[in-house]
Amino acid sequence: MTVVTFGEILLRLASPGYTRLLQNSSFDATFCGGEANVAVSLAEFGVESKFVSRVPNGPIGQGAINSLRYFGVQTSEIVRGGDRLGLFYLEKGASQRPSKVIYDRAYSSFANSVLSDFDWKEIFKDAEWFHFTGISPALGVNINDICLEACKNAKELGITISCDLNYRSNLWSPSDAKKSMEKLMEYVDVCIANEEDAENVFGIKAADSDVNMGEINNSSYLEVAKELHDRFNFKYVAITLRTSITANDNNWAGMLFGSADQTSNFSNSYNVHIVDRVGAGDSFGAGLIYGFINDMPLQEIIDFAAASSCLKHSIEGDFNRVTVEEVRNLVNGNRTGRVSR
Repeated sequence: MTVVTFGEILLRLASPGYTRLLQNSSFDATFCGGEANVAVSLAEFGVESKFVSRVPNGPIGQGAINSLRYFGVQTSEIVRGGDRLGLFYLEKGASQRPSKVIYDRAYSSFANSVLSDFDWKEIFKDAEWFHFTGISPALGVNINDICLEACKNAKELGITISCDLNYRSNLWSPSDAKKSMEKLMEYVDVCIANEEDAENVFGIKAADSDVNMGEINNSSYLEVAKELHDRFNFKYVAITLRTSITANDNNWAGMLFGSADQTSNFSNSYNVHIVDRVGAGDSFGAGLIYGFINDMPLQEIIDFAAASSCLKHSIEGDFNRVTVEEVRNLVNGNRTGRVSR
């Protein structure tokens, strides 16, 4: 089983610890990107994963590729070309001060990709799952067209397609997102979203919930999932449920809706003290994919995905460096964080 993910890999420059951007004279540099994060997480779970992208020639592009190869991600379909790797500046929030993300990815190697860069029939050879996110089509009409071409080829080959809506207000407007994503959703089997994505992209709002006030009505997200299914005929809809208490402390859970029986499965809820929350949604998506390709029951899938992303909150950087055994230990109730000897 090979899972193919497609998107941009970025160089993440984070201010050290909880300092503000440029408060210090240094950055912590790591590589990241929504779809790359999923590929790494799956590789850590023992799944054959292939990441498809475009990076510049030279040491920075090679460094990005090497960061994936370290985990065993297949990088043979990454195209070389263009002038620069996209950047992403991060200031981690604390207490009542929220985290801040600043993108510097215009005219990047990936953003300047063209349809002829990618031979999807060759890329999908031996693949059984394709994953992309709403971040990629936000980077330009050309990337939107490439995503559409990938989805058409995957569908023709009988490959399961998942998409994390991943709405980013710093990249495009809700109206532009809706226009592009509606065309792509026609091909998607598994839709992944957070508490706000369905509202921001498709205008589907959960009743009695206000994420800005930290108020989440879990049961109302069943109706959100049903409406998404009714509009796009998804086989499954998964939604992360984050209740923000402060920038450091959140409650975290997930929901998985299956169209076959029109019911939802909710995971355990975790009280999370955050080390680094960026990439948590990607680790949730990777956990879902792992569960599906291993034919887990729906309840086990959502429990595994939520636990995987819960653990990601404790790890610096975007990549989720956890094993299947560690995730299962948390699912089975080992929540105290006691030393393992």
